[in-house]
Amino acid sequence: MARRGKIRVGVSGWTYSPWRGAFFPRGLPQRDELAFAARHFSSIEINGTFYRLQRPESFARWAQAVPPGFVFAVKGSRYISHMLRAGAIDTALANFFASGLLRLGPALGPLLWQFPARFHFDPARMERFLARLPRDTEAAAQLARHHDSRLAGHAWTETDARRPLRHAVEIRHESFAVPAFIDLLRAHGVALVCADTVDWPRLMDVTADFIYCRLHGSQELYRSGYDRTALRAWADRARLWAAGRTPGDGRLAGQRRAPVRRRDVFVYFDNTDKMRAPGDAQALMRRLADATG
Repeated sequence: MARRGKIRVGVSGWTYSPWRGAFFPRGLPQRDELAFAARHFSSIEINGTFYRLQRPESFARWAQAVPPGFVFAVKGSRYISHMLRAGAIDTALANFFASGLLRLGPALGPLLWQFPARFHFDPARMERFLARLPRDTEAAAQLARHHDSRLAGHAWTETDARRPLRHAVEIRHESFAVPAFIDLLRAHGVALVCADTVDWPRLMDVTADFIYCRLHGSQELYRSGYDRTALRAWADRARLWAAGRTPGDGRLAGQRRAPVRRRDVFVYFDNTDKMRAPGDAQALMRRLADATG
């Protein structure tokens, strides 16, 4: 059997007070929460980068808190996706990468670009956006050097090694469910996020060499948990994706991709206002570890 890609399961964010005394042990210092979560999951989405630019020292601290082999997904700035709506983004994109992402080093995983529900598919705008995304850490460092004065004195524009960068796009409007969008993502090697929710299109088109899933709750947005049947289905899909195949039970907007040898898979739980996310993620990990599914 062909070797499968690596399946990573985690949660979206980690700084949530309701987790204290529930997922996090009672009395655990807040500064130790990331290290605790990183012992239970193989990847976590950094959410704070969506709301504001972070500082290089924060990224360095996060990188030091996680074990070798752990990777972060980094959520792209909402200033780029929601305010500029992917237009005239050169300076904003430079500022985003100069804010310190490259201090994550080998812990830097995929970058998530989440677009708002009212954002419609504009082929020309999306083409320009995708073309501007740096494809490796050296290109990202070069881009970061074009930051503006807002980051003067606290920018990070170097990389310790040249590594490929992976990008994923999450869409929330039905106008994206067309072959032209799928072809555009494939042309740029950018993954289409498989977002599990009844509120937005749940597409399973494979458009890159990796898979990115966000499980928001399939019955009620941010509130639904995942029972044994649902977790079994997601475990089966993850295994198929990792083996280079496409699940047969998903909606596709473009042509089905031919099987390949392997793909890495990233799955993040973002459900029940985050309360069920740790338990559901751990349950999926146990199911994936069970060879019988």
